[in-house]
Amino acid sequence: MSTDPMRKVCIVGASGKLGQYMVQHALDRGYEVVGVCRERSVGKLAAFADRITIVPGPTNDREVIGKAVAGCDGVLTVLVPWGLRQYSSGTAQAVLDHADPDARMAFSCGWHITRDGKDQYSWRFKAGVRIVAWLARLVRVVDIDDQVEACRRIFASDRRWTVVRGSDLEEGESQGLPVWSRHVGDPVLASNLTRRVDFALFMVQALTDDTLIHEAPAIVGRLSPSALAHADHGRSPDPPAPAT
Repeated sequence: MSTDPMRKVCIVGASGKLGQYMVQHALDRGYEVVGVCRERSVGKLAAFADRITIVPGPTNDREVIGKAVAGCDGVLTVLVPWGLRQYSSGTAQAVLDHADPDARMAFSCGWHITRDGKDQYSWRFKAGVRIVAWLARLVRVVDIDDQVEACRRIFASDRRWTVVRGSDLEEGESQGLPVWSRHVGDPVLASNLTRRVDFALFMVQALTDDTLIHEAPAIVGRLSPSALAHADHGRSPDPPAPAT
């Protein structure tokens, strides 16, 4: 029986909805958890305050990240493209540079990221991404292009990374580990919907699935219509080992 190599996990972007789900999944597995979030968001982690270590500060601050990831077996990073100051790429680079040499890393992003150019997007999807990117830059809220740059740096790295590309998200009870494909356009992904709690579950599971090293899985909900209709297409990470 294989043993779970994870003992201590850092979650960068822990205070967001996805981050909080990852914190809970990591705690459920008995991991020691270090959470990184902006100082003004520390209060969002109040429910976990006595069970995790919180390192407040900008996630693209190299000193903050260096302190948080020290001694961690795994690092989970929410790539949020806030503002126009290379927040995503700065965060990704700090994690790549400061995580322990053998650490497993999983980064979250959207379907719009492509690793090899073989993803097939509908015209509606491409138009939607362009419109959102333009509007976001206009109001100086987010910079989607910086998330693309962050992933370019990750893909070029020889670190032990996985980039998890999420579909549209919804709240709700867990449906179990999502299924995945290497390329958007696979019919198994057509439903374009995943429970946020299960996106987080996939992220945590990726840390202990070596078949996902240097993969950029695009995921969809396990019980979504397309996943059920094309069950022979989709993949899922290995289930967690039984607790001992």
